Amino acid sequence: MPVVSRAQFGILSPSAKISLVTVAPGQELYSGFGHSVLWVYDPMTGVDRAFNYGTFSFQEGNFYIKFLRGTLPYSLSVSPLSYQIAHYQEENRSISEQVLNLSIPQKQRLYNFLENNYLPENREYQYKFFYDNCATRMTVALKAAVGDSLIYNGYTKEKRSFRQWIDLYAFKQNPWADFGMDLAIGAPSDEIATPEQATFLPDNLATAFADAKVKTATGIAPLVSATRPIFTASPPPPVSPITPTVVFWSLAILTLAFTYWQIRTERINFVFDKVLFGIAGIAGWILLLLWFGTNHGVTSWNYDVLWAFPLWMPLIFSLSKKRKQSWFQFLLIFYAFLLLCATGNLAKHNLVLIPILAMLIIRVYYINNSLSKIPQKEIAYGSGVADTKNH
Repeated sequence: MPVVSRAQFGILSPSAKISLVTVAPGQELYSGFGHSVLWVYDPMTGVDRAFNYGTFSFQEGNFYIKFLRGTLPYSLSVSPLSYQIAHYQEENRSISEQVLNLSIPQKQRLYNFLENNYLPENREYQYKFFYDNCATRMTVALKAAVGDSLIYNGYTKEKRSFRQWIDLYAFKQNPWADFGMDLAIGAPSDEIATPEQATFLPDNLATAFADAKVKTATGIAPLVSATRPIFTASPPPPVSPITPTVVFWSLAILTLAFTYWQIRTERINFVFDKVLFGIAGIAGWILLLLWFGTNHGVTSWNYDVLWAFPLWMPLIFSLSKKRKQSWFQFLLIFYAFLLLCATGNLAKHNLVLIPILAMLIIRVYYINNSLSKIPQKEIAYGSGVADTKNH
């Protein structure tokens, strides 16, 4: 980043303060993990600028395609903190401030860094949820300003994988969003986050800042000189009891009962299977798209494609109760092996995957059992004598 002069963006007075402002998680999926802002306030010069790295525009061309592909540009925006506080208060999200214990030169360097980032040619960046977001950029800015004077170890209270950190937030607030995210992300998210990587979550970043130290002329001092609440939210509404666990276990029990009835009454009907495995196939194609067609960095090596087997869509529609395709049972054997391998991925979904696998296993058994009762596809020519029926 180019060196900038103090005069280019204005000189802060000795009364200036810079704070890390942390916003609690909101109810929407995009806000469910919290938010971080760096606030520069100088009552002597009138500077009141809250630097927000979490801004994106719905007016962006091909917005949804870029969002899904992970190429949607995020940018740094700036406004008075009061404007942003009003927005978060409307969303009923708690807000807290940590005043940073920085020298006047360090404050100036941090302010210059942020203003330089806000220049039109610098403000956009490629957002990465785990690795480069509104929280991680706070640390980058702080290190640029404080340098070797900073004693910063990141979040050291506990170790979790990126997926486990997501579960800690999403599972409690929105179990369906948690299930969807678990389904979408792959093996990279199961790596244990380093203490600094764990600060991709704003709450962890606030804790890391509280634990950090800074070298001063008189010795080592805490990085945070004061902490105060700006707004305290009221208790959120209770989470709906209709969670993925409840829904999929209910479906698994109904599937078992329905399959038992079909076997006992010797009914052969594959409509349910075409719906079930068709959905699994569509899910598999979506996972492959996220794996190979996006730039998120954490949706690759997704082993859910073992049970969400993409080729079920369209192969499942070749299943018929009137004739048996000779190759279909080989497909069932292969898929049964994939389901066996998929059991090694059970913990990924907080065990929600168990009833899903149970439904698929039950119906694989039913299909295989029913196919043994269906004659092979009729042969149009046999023993060298042509079929003489009128067509």
